[in-house]
Amino acid sequence: MLRRSLPCLVFLASVLLSILGTVRPVFAVPEVAFTVSMPQPWTHYLDVEMRVSGLTGKTADLVMPVWTPGSYLIREHARNVQEVRVSDSGDRSLPVRKVSKNIWRIEKGAATAFTARYRVYANQSTVQTAEVNDVHAFWNNGAVLMHLGGGLAHPATLAIRPPENWRIATALDAVPGVENTFRAPNFDILYDSPVEVGTFKELAFTAMEKPHRIIITGRGNYDPERMTADVKKIVETAGSLMGGLPYDRYTFFLTLRPQGGGGLEHLTSTALIFPSFGFRTNYLAFLSLVSHEFFHAWNVKRIRPDALGPFDYSGENYTRNLWIAEGITSYYEWLLLQRAGLIPADRFLKEMADGIASVEQTPGRKIRSLEEASFDAWIKYYRPDENSVNSQVSYYTKGAVIGMLLDLTLRAATGGAKSLDDVLRTLFNDPVLRKRNYTPIDFQRACETVAGRSLETFFADYVRGTRDPDYETVLAAVGLNLRRESDRPATNSLGARFADDPLGVRVVSVPSDSPAYVQGISADDLLIAIDGLRITGSAFLAERIREAGPGATLTLTLFRQERLKTLEIKPEMRKTPEFALTPSDKSTVEQTRLRNAWLGIGSNAP
Repeated sequence: MLRRSLPCLVFLASVLLSILGTVRPVFAVPEVAFTVSMPQPWTHYLDVEMRVSGLTGKTADLVMPVWTPGSYLIREHARNVQEVRVSDSGDRSLPVRKVSKNIWRIEKGAATAFTARYRVYANQSTVQTAEVNDVHAFWNNGAVLMHLGGGLAHPATLAIRPPENWRIATALDAVPGVENTFRAPNFDILYDSPVEVGTFKELAFTAMEKPHRIIITGRGNYDPERMTADVKKIVETAGSLMGGLPYDRYTFFLTLRPQGGGGLEHLTSTALIFPSFGFRTNYLAFLSLVSHEFFHAWNVKRIRPDALGPFDYSGENYTRNLWIAEGITSYYEWLLLQRAGLIPADRFLKEMADGIASVEQTPGRKIRSLEEASFDAWIKYYRPDENSVNSQVSYYTKGAVIGMLLDLTLRAATGGAKSLDDVLRTLFNDPVLRKRNYTPIDFQRACETVAGRSLETFFADYVRGTRDPDYETVLAAVGLNLRRESDRPATNSLGARFADDPLGVRVVSVPSDSPAYVQGISADDLLIAIDGLRITGSAFLAERIREAGPGATLTLTLFRQERLKTLEIKPEMRKTPEFALTPSDKSTVEQTRLRNAWLGIGSNAP
């Protein structure tokens, strides 16, 4: 029976293969190729040509991302797109219309290929967007390049046509034998690989046997040798902590500006902006920026929070884990500098104390948890207002503080055998989490596994809840004291935050725990006189309030919008907040050992 059936089976198989051969194009992956040129860079325009082939169906959608991963704000990149034109392979125009804020629909009929051409206005000097001028071009591909609807998994090539004498730097792989052309296996990689075009300087170094480079655009007072050596220390310290470097090569894109700054992490690179001549006066700020963004190579880019990759580029990607992704990274940015020998232990402790001070002076910490602050980043963090101090808390700053307390809790629970380092390594090496992103529950479980006990109270109170941390108890485990007030005598204060104005003093914000809040002072009030004396600045105002003494009533004259008002106010005697972390004189041998291991001091260094 089997032998008789064999000829039939062979015949059926050949027919099936023939059928599959005829329908193969249906399952073929479309090919996408971009060319970006800047024929007149001083006009701030990038000209984009997008060639697509291997298509089926009668329509195709072109989609422009609305945000840039790593910066949780809808930026509406489509607003910079203009003059979208589409033609088929015979250069015949195809109908295209916009069907939503970031989607263009092409009526292509039977055409299996098309070429779309459009322009992008690029004049934003940020790490999240795109800029082109007569000096250079820098862009995130997500702010410039569209993708096919449903086509994020498609591979793509990017050809760049630079002005004469301009060079190109990108983390994308070059296409062998094709000048100025690069490739990406999918659009997540394409959008995660920024591009710099210009006459940049390049500093190169090898760390842990892997090549690194610093691409510098702009003039500044940096020391190339010192910068290279210090960045290398940061790379090697982080790599040693995490058990090696997770990439083949890495690029630091550094743009120097007269003022401003910022950073944005990518899989095998980071984009940085720093003040041109700020290296001598604020070099540590540069190192902390590098440290923070580089540590994201693990914490965010490979230890991925639940919603952050693969990405939905057309809307918000909500997660409650930004306090881990950004806050714990903020903690490690300073810890890495200390471990690398770039700052002393007391400077590290000062940064941690300053973080505690910032959190403790933010009334919003009482009403918004770290998880809530993470989730609401899209509508709150990047859109601060005069009431932000009362309505939210920074998942960066408080996240760093809680990260420190969590680290110390783990060290105390294990006698110094384990730490937050082990949690991050566990998450990074977990074979299950290599296939999916971690959830808040995953992170807590990893911490509890390292601690060898439940940490439910810690997470319920300090992460999901709004209870103030028990700093003293946690810090005592490593023999540290927390000072909260200055030794100077208490003085009269309104507790509001002011800024000088040509006409007097402007109220910037009014914390809800301040005397000003309950006595009727409002944000944006213009204070012009106190007790009949013209207010000439915030220093003058503070001095008049101090001189009034305890229990005094003062007459404050102000403009609230166009209305003139007079308020009778009573300042309160308050101690000046002055937070500091200092080793206790009564530290036990065990507490000192744990502290030294944490700070990497002496024989107890990790």
